[in-house]
Amino acid sequence: MAVDLNKYLAALIVAFGSFAVEANLVQPAEPKPLAPGYGDLKFKAPIPGSYRLPVLGLATNGHVLDTDGNQTTLYDAMSNAAQPDKVFLLSFIYSTCSDINGCPLATAVLHKLKNRLIKAPDMAQHVRLITLSFNPEYDTPARMKAFGASLQSKELDWRFLTTRSEKELQPILEGYKQRADKVYDADGKFTNTFNHSLRVYLIDSHKQLRNIYNTELLHPDTLVSDILTLLQNDGKTAASQPIETKNSTLYRAGDNKSEYENKDYQTDSIALTHRQGKPINLLETINQPPLGLPPVPFPQDNPVTQEKIGIGRKLFYDRRLSINNTFSCAMCHIPEQGFTSNEMATAVGVEGRTVKRNSPTLYNVAYMQTLFHDSRESTLEQQVWGPFLAHNEMANPSIGYVLDKIKQHKDYDSLFEKTFDKAPTMETVGIAIASYERALNSANSPFDRWYYGKDEKAIDDTAKKGFELFTGKAACSQCHNIDKDHALFTDNQLHNTGIGFEAAMNKSPELTQRVQVAPGVFANVPNAVVDSVSETKANDLGRYEVTQKPEDRWKYKTPSLRNISLTAPYMHDGSLATLKDVVEFYNKGGIPNENLDSLIQPLKLTPAEIDELIAFLKTLTGDNIKELVGDAFAAPIGDTR
Repeated sequence: MAVDLNKYLAALIVAFGSFAVEANLVQPAEPKPLAPGYGDLKFKAPIPGSYRLPVLGLATNGHVLDTDGNQTTLYDAMSNAAQPDKVFLLSFIYSTCSDINGCPLATAVLHKLKNRLIKAPDMAQHVRLITLSFNPEYDTPARMKAFGASLQSKELDWRFLTTRSEKELQPILEGYKQRADKVYDADGKFTNTFNHSLRVYLIDSHKQLRNIYNTELLHPDTLVSDILTLLQNDGKTAASQPIETKNSTLYRAGDNKSEYENKDYQTDSIALTHRQGKPINLLETINQPPLGLPPVPFPQDNPVTQEKIGIGRKLFYDRRLSINNTFSCAMCHIPEQGFTSNEMATAVGVEGRTVKRNSPTLYNVAYMQTLFHDSRESTLEQQVWGPFLAHNEMANPSIGYVLDKIKQHKDYDSLFEKTFDKAPTMETVGIAIASYERALNSANSPFDRWYYGKDEKAIDDTAKKGFELFTGKAACSQCHNIDKDHALFTDNQLHNTGIGFEAAMNKSPELTQRVQVAPGVFANVPNAVVDSVSETKANDLGRYEVTQKPEDRWKYKTPSLRNISLTAPYMHDGSLATLKDVVEFYNKGGIPNENLDSLIQPLKLTPAEIDELIAFLKTLTGDNIKELVGDAFAAPIGDTR
């Protein structure tokens, strides 16, 4: 095995242009122990997003040459106006290195990473590899071009650089604390060899150092986990199977507050003009539901058509359909935030008016038998008028007021007449918006491809163990149902978990509360001060408010778990911020009260089992999220001038 690997490395180095060391690699006198990067990782790589990568400082800039001999800088090599959210892996090598655990290791590991990324183009587009030589005397631009010829590919951006001289190189090496000492022979002649420490640097889109890998830590698995962690922190995306996760600035708040609680928080906002949309044929998600979903149900009196979906999509994003022309359905059900709102525990309506519950996701809402957290509505066609008329949501004074607005805007001229043979009515507006919402179907997740598609490689062993817990010890599937040919991950029923009871009955006796005033800065503020500038929090009795039955107190509808990684925060009131918070809540058995659902019991999961269960939940993200969000970005929002 060792001989074969040495031959492989020798051939690899020859192909990259490093001819001087071939003989040494083929027949080493005393083979060195191979670094972990050449084989399988001896431990499980951490779950992406389950940890933080602290900022280690700013990446150093410097003058470099590209393979055509053009003068540029390291920062320019890290810049991309069209793709501003890239992360970078910077390696220092020299092409004639013969240390099997030195430069050849870095090149071999990055080559493995490249091959994995090629299979995940949505991840690859956010990654750039940069290799810089610290031997400018020998590694000219032409030699670096030859070195990288067999490594580069159109699917992944890998750049090879050198410098004009050692004088230009030295400040870069010093900035990265990269040691590279020349080795001389007995006659004082430079042997074209260096004593150096292997270092590969992970750099984020703000040119900040986030990790440094040495010989023992450099491995494709750890690189993938760290890259995905950075992308998720930027993009609020799901981590299903790492290589298949779609990471993009599409899946995040415009004003990203991720890690705002830390003093090293860096502002990372996206201008709305940077978001690019592309319309898709939404009817396909109804006619051909993705793997894992059953046929889409719809009322016999409302067969879905492309025309109805088009009008509904236009209405859904139109801000003019609120009392003051500022608020649309999409401002609580934000496409890039899982068609919910990641930024607030509970929704905020027009003019900042408080809504007492969390915005539920609209993904796969077509399959819901009832709507709203308390199941007070039974059809999508009727549901939309609740938010239209609610004082703390869109605040329209009447049905006629909304219909008159639609009739007044020229961009709606003839749309309803061509599709419904009549002017806009309460019924046709509901039919149209329901048609659009019915098309927001997302599945064919890694879980679906594994469980229904029989692809054993679609999810990893950790997630498979999580599935065993989900359907066994953790008993999640009792309420989040999985059927033999599809999975809605909900029983469409209501349950009392104790969350509502706790909020209503166990008011905090504390006189102060902790308030964040700046990144990493908190203050204990008297409750009286907070109350003086706050609206009194409304009591929430759940299903009881609909039925007036005492046994229905604090019951709320079981949400689907599909795309759960995209829809934080969780529970009807957004009181649990992370998936880990949710699993730990159920692990302790909810919150005891006289109406606690009998299915809620302590689970006795270990910390490892909690991580496995979370890993499974992260495999439930559909593969068409990017397309659905892109379609939303292409929708008009209503000219309010």
